[in-house]
Amino acid sequence: MPMLCAIDFNNLHTILRSLYDEMMPLCGDMAGVAQGIAGLGALFYVAYRIWRSLAAAEPIDVFPLLRPFVIGFCIMFFPSVVLGTINSVMSPIVQGTASMLDGQTLDMQKYREEKDRLEYEKMMSDPSTAYLVDDAEFDRQIDELGVTEVGTAAGMYIERGMYKVKKAIQDFFRELLEMLFQAASLTIDTIRTFFLIVLAILGPVAFALSVWDGFQSTLTQWICRYIQTYLWLPVADLFSTILAKIQVLMLQNDISELMNNPNANLDSSNTCYIIFMIIGIVGYFTIPTVAGWIIQAGGAGNYNRAINNTAMQVGSGAASVGGAVAGNAAGRIGKLLK
Repeated sequence: MPMLCAIDFNNLHTILRSLYDEMMPLCGDMAGVAQGIAGLGALFYVAYRIWRSLAAAEPIDVFPLLRPFVIGFCIMFFPSVVLGTINSVMSPIVQGTASMLDGQTLDMQKYREEKDRLEYEKMMSDPSTAYLVDDAEFDRQIDELGVTEVGTAAGMYIERGMYKVKKAIQDFFRELLEMLFQAASLTIDTIRTFFLIVLAILGPVAFALSVWDGFQSTLTQWICRYIQTYLWLPVADLFSTILAKIQVLMLQNDISELMNNPNANLDSSNTCYIIFMIIGIVGYFTIPTVAGWIIQAGGAGNYNRAINNTAMQVGSGAASVGGAVAGNAAGRIGKLLK
């Protein structure tokens, strides 16, 4: 039992935060490679558009040509300009959800202590159950029994032993499920940290590839993926907050039953608690899906598809008109030849 409680999950989460900070300088190692890729892409990007404008005898639009230079600036100062900006904007969300979870957790601990105290006082107030929870009361009742009541004493020993085994099993399963719940949270946080580190280190390369024609959507997709992964932690905290609130309401109901109902039976409440812990363990692995619902990247991909569809429709219309005109002209020429 002590081994289940010996793990400090908060310390492990703190280690993951420090791991992310320690790995961030590696972004600078990829910036040099990314600058070379972006520079070559910018050369083709600018040259192609200038050549197209000159070939069509059109004025050169300078504003779109600034795109690769802005991306190159972001690559040069990627940790501070890109990651620093995104993390600074998103960190208040993480802090807000974390404070919500801390508040509900403190309330849950307070109500759990109150419930345990009332449950102990209720059993102590009844002589038929007081010996189950208090050693002194058990010894006193055993001393009051005479030699002829050996069967009653043996029954008391058996009932007390069964009660302790029952409580030990309940506590074991509760702590086991709580450990699995915390392990699921740690698993999500570990995967999140791994994804963020990979996205951050290879982010300059993704920005560099977005300079090339055909890869423009890489930029928006990278930003979308990074923010989605960053939101895993706030979503997990909100999920834990909801579960903690449910447990607080259950504890409040148990406390009300213990204070107002002398015949209250809390076995069903303990079963519901175990069920909600199992739901929480399963629900933790839906967090990436929920985070994906919050932000989605459309951007250039949808824009390009719309342009292509419009161009295809215009081309089809022009071909239809051209075919009709050609057919009409051919018909008139045929009549003249006759």
